[in-house]
Order: sequence, then structure tokens, then C-alpha cells
Amino acid sequence: MDVATRPTVDVPASPATAVPSRRRLARRPTPGAAWLLVAPSLVVLVALLGYPLGWMIVLSFQRMSLRQLITGTAPPWVGLDNYTRTLTDPFFWHVVARTVVFTVVAVVLSIGVGLLVALLMRRVSTWVRLAMIVAMLFVWAMPRLVSTQVFKWLVDADFGVVNWLIDRLPGVDFHEHSWFISPVQGFVVITAVVLWGAIPFLAITLHAGMSQVPKELEEAATVDGASSAQVFRHVTLPILRPLIVIVTTLSVIWDMQVFEQIWVMRDTKPEQDYFTLGIYSYVQSFSRSNYSLGSAIAVLTVLLMLGVMAFYIRRMFQMGELD
Repeated sequence: MDVATRPTVDVPASPATAVPSRRRLARRPTPGAAWLLVAPSLVVLVALLGYPLGWMIVLSFQRMSLRQLITGTAPPWVGLDNYTRTLTDPFFWHVVARTVVFTVVAVVLSIGVGLLVALLMRRVSTWVRLAMIVAMLFVWAMPRLVSTQVFKWLVDADFGVVNWLIDRLPGVDFHEHSWFISPVQGFVVITAVVLWGAIPFLAITLHAGMSQVPKELEEAATVDGASSAQVFRHVTLPILRPLIVIVTTLSVIWDMQVFEQIWVMRDTKPEQDYFTLGIYSYVQSFSRSNYSLGSAIAVLTVLLMLGVMAFYIRRMFQMGELD
């Protein structure tokens, strides 16, 4: 048979070169599908967070006083006067420094102790670990107002158990000792209350993250002669770094806006030595009826918080790239 007249055979296209079927094309997500799915959550967030935040920003550019609040008249616009007044006030910068120092100390201690407790939970038996988790859940569920009142009683100058125990030490006189005469001692007590409420969440979360570390990697490092500290430094910690970034960011947010612990410890009348940004904003807004000035302080607090978190997250990821 001549080659020119030889019949041709249709070879079916390979799966790699076949044209996608109509069903496969139909399964491709449309560009707006993702926005459609997250739209309900965005609406809720805007309603619950965006609307009050927007009004707080607007209020910071006005001069709202008790008179406008009672009469219902529109407050006058003052532009950046509230921000200028706040940023040129030396006391505001003292409060910022005190807040930053308190936040750094509380976050470092809470993350450090949380890591130690999480490591301890890996070493103990199952029943002991379960008992620790249950106890920490009870602590986490306790309202901050209740825990603060308990700590306030523990360090009471007349009936406090802490003073009674320390007074039993040889050569130590803690009878009727007031912890809040010195701001340093007072913030030690406040930091203890903050740690009491933060460690359960941090320890359980970090322990859950450690349980996801492949045991094969840790066993291989141990076989190669690495100590427990080296295994944690070079194997466990790099895997935990994203989780540590998350819990540290949350801790910064929580500790920078500490309010109940200071407010209750000082009987709702905190001295200026105990002012943090949250206390300062509240006192300006509701104790002195400077609502616009308090709003400006709150906006500056949010900006400071975002700056601290952005710097920390950037540093953590830079460290991860170097590792």
C-alpha cells in the first residue's frame, strides 16, 4: 500500500494535553468567591470594631465635654489640638515609658514561665499533665476582677497572708507593710496578677505546639549527641517560632491595655505613679470629662501598639531567615 494513501489513525490526546472538561472548568473558583465567603465576618468586624473605632477617631478631632454630652449640641472641631496637647505634655511621655516597661517585663516573664510550664508538662505523667491542665483551665476561667480582689487581700497591709508569711522569716519585719507605697513594689504585685491570668493560656497553647514537633527530629538530634537544651534551641524552638510570634503579639495587646488589675488594686483611685495608657485615657475621659483628649490618647495607644507589634514580628521573621 502506498504511504500517501495509508489510512490515518486518530491518537487520543494524553491527559496532560487534554482540554479541561466542562466540569473541571466549572470547579475553578471565581475571583469574587473568596470575598463572598469572608463577607459576613467582615461585616461583623466592621460593625463591632470599625464603627466604634471610627467614632473614637472623629471624637479625637473635636472638643467634647460634659456640656455637649448633656445638651446634645455638636462639639466644635479643633483639628490636631488634642494630639498637640497630648504629645507636648511631658507627663504623657512618662506614662508611655511606664507602659512600655511594664509591658516588656510582663510579656517576657509570661512567655518565659509559660514555656517552662509547657516543657514541664511534657516531662510529667499523663495524669499529672491532665491535673495541670484542669487547674490552669480553672485559673483561666476565673474573672480578672475576682483574681485581682484575691491578690489584693493576699497583700493587704493588715490582714494579708503574704505579709504574715514574710514576717515569719528571721530578721524581717513586714508587719503592716504596704506594698503600694512604692510604685516598684506595687507594680510587682500587679505584674503577679497579670502573670496569674496569662500563664494558663500560654502554657497550654505552647504545649499544644510542642506536641506537633516530630519526635523523629528530636530523637535524631539526641542520637547525634545534642543535649536537651540544644535540642530545644535548634529543633523545637524554630518550629515553635510562628506560634511564639502569635502568643507574644496577643500578650503585648493584653498587657498594654491592662486596666482592671490597676484600677481595683488602687480602689478605683490610682495615683499618677500607677498611670498606664489605659488608666490615663480612662481618667481623662470619664473622671475629668475630657472625652476628646481621652480619645486622642486612646488613638495614640493603638498606634504605639501597632508599631511595637510590627517591629517585633519583623525581628522574629528576620531571625527565622538567619536560622
